[in-house]
Amino acid sequence: MEAPLFLRLRRRLSVQPGAVVTMGDICQLYWDGVQEEHLRRLPVYQVKPEDGDLLVIDIMQVVKKLRTMYPGIQLEIQGAPQVIVEVISKRKRPNIVLVVLVWLVLFIGSGLAIMNFHTDVSMPEVHQRLYYLITGRTESQPLMMQIPYSLGIALGMILFFNHIFQKRINEEPSPLEVELFLYQQNVDQYYIQHENKENEKMK
Repeated sequence: MEAPLFLRLRRRLSVQPGAVVTMGDICQLYWDGVQEEHLRRLPVYQVKPEDGDLLVIDIMQVVKKLRTMYPGIQLEIQGAPQVIVEVISKRKRPNIVLVVLVWLVLFIGSGLAIMNFHTDVSMPEVHQRLYYLITGRTESQPLMMQIPYSLGIALGMILFFNHIFQKRINEEPSPLEVELFLYQQNVDQYYIQHENKENEKMK
């Protein structure tokens, strides 16, 4: 009795325009040695210009291809039912003026958000009160409290986002990375469902 072919479809794949997507690109395969290597090189789909930036390859396309080549093959399928193929075109060089403009907007916006928060909670009065409780003296600008507090905000932001410029502090993902991951999952799920509905209309 021939051993079954175990395959697991990947969730996402990036290719160049016009690339030939092979079985090894979209699937993890486990079979007997020689045939397994042959299957890895088996073309499944040719990326066309009209496909756009994203396309979906369904597990049924893979099964149909395998059944055509090996009619009696036993399949053990695991993982996602579709793989999203992202077609990566040549990226344009970023517009430096636009990057600087966005940076300035974010910088000013975040600064205003912190200042408005401090105004809402009366942070200067809190610092003055803490300074009085610690030293017994009244000071309109208690720098002993304000300077460490300002440095603490910067350090807290670095620890929160888990990055110092390009360098990661530890292996734990930052909240921003988690949110981007969840956003990408939602986009992928929407695209898969949208493609399935389009395919049903065409039948």
